[in-house]
This record gives sequence, structure tokens and C-alpha cells, in this order.
Amino acid sequence: MAKRKVQRRARKVLGEDPVALVWCELGQPIPTPPKEVHRAAGKGRLKPGHHWLLYVGGVVFFFVLVPMVLVGKLADMLGQTSYGGEGTTRRAARSVGHQANDPTSGVFDGDWNLTAGQLLLRWYGHSPNPKRLVMLARDRVCVAASPRRSMSPTTADDFRTVAEFSFDEARVEAEAGQPRGFATFRLRFADGSWLELRRLAEPEDADHFLRTVST
Repeated sequence: MAKRKVQRRARKVLGEDPVALVWCELGQPIPTPPKEVHRAAGKGRLKPGHHWLLYVGGVVFFFVLVPMVLVGKLADMLGQTSYGGEGTTRRAARSVGHQANDPTSGVFDGDWNLTAGQLLLRWYGHSPNPKRLVMLARDRVCVAASPRRSMSPTTADDFRTVAEFSFDEARVEAEAGQPRGFATFRLRFADGSWLELRRLAEPEDADHFLRTVST
């Protein structure tokens, strides 16, 4: 559960005690927007930033582990037929690419000009960290983020508001009792657009949040 300093920060940001709060993330990468739409929104980043240790791990993986695996498999690969492999690979790549670029595939409604799409275009401009804190006050929904690349949802107390909506402008849609680790909810905006969020952190906060919005 979020520690007291997180609760204090939430109270300061909202000006009142939060009714419920939860750290969450987008379930999938942001789809690639049309160039003109991205340009009009300021050409902000569409991918999260990563901690430097991740880059070190990537270097080790690609320059040490991958060559070792390739050397070990080379003899077997040379002796196997590749009939049908190329076509299968292309079809799989097309399928994955289609899913990754399908705006309705568990990210948002697909219209970049509406509220959810505009929020996505600026998602990582507010913070390179993928986590966002969604807080419910008595009369509004507040989305906040920590400016740090790496943070803990239980202790981060430097988050700030990146978007705020009255209940006339947005509402949260979710079901209570969802399996931990698979729970999702949607921000549904007055213009009909929606944004889906998942990877809810801190089980107690997540359960309380889902119970609150489902009543």
C-alpha cells in the first residue's frame, strides 16, 4: 500500500484526501500516430525512458549471450531445411505489426483528435517513466506522474498533475474483483474517447480503487 508520504503528497496535489488512488501503466506501446498529428502535438516522445542499467544489460545480451547461442546453433541450422520458414516469418511479422499498430488493441479508441488520443500524444512528455498515478477526488479524476525515470510506487512522493478532469468530462470504468496482475480499467471521456490502463501496482490500492469505481 502507498506509504504515508505518498498519501500526503496526494492530499497536497488534490487539496483534499483522495477517495482512491492507484499507480498504473499503458498495457501496450503507444501506436504510431500520423506524422501530421504528431507534429501538431509538438512531436513529443512516444516511448518511455529506461534506466541506464537496462542499456548495460542490453549490451551484454547482444554482444555476449547472443553470439554464444548463435555459435551453438549454427551447425543444426545449416542442416535443417528452411522450406516455408520465410513465408511463415513474414506472416507472423505482419500479424504482430498489425496488432502493435491497431489503435483499438487495448490502448485507446483510435481517434487522435479526441481527448484520449491527445493525452497519449503527451503521455511521455510529462515523464519518461511509464507509471501514472490516477487519483479520485470527490468531484474529479486526476492523472499524475513522477519526473524520474525510475521510481517506486510505494514511496514516490514527487509526482505532479499532468491532467485533470471533472466527472462531467471523464469517468472511470472498471469491475471489482478482477484477478491481480490482470486487472484493467478505462478512462472514458465525454467526447466518447477512452484510454485503457493496466499493470495496477500495490494490491491493496488496486483493490480499493476498483471497488470504489465499480460502485
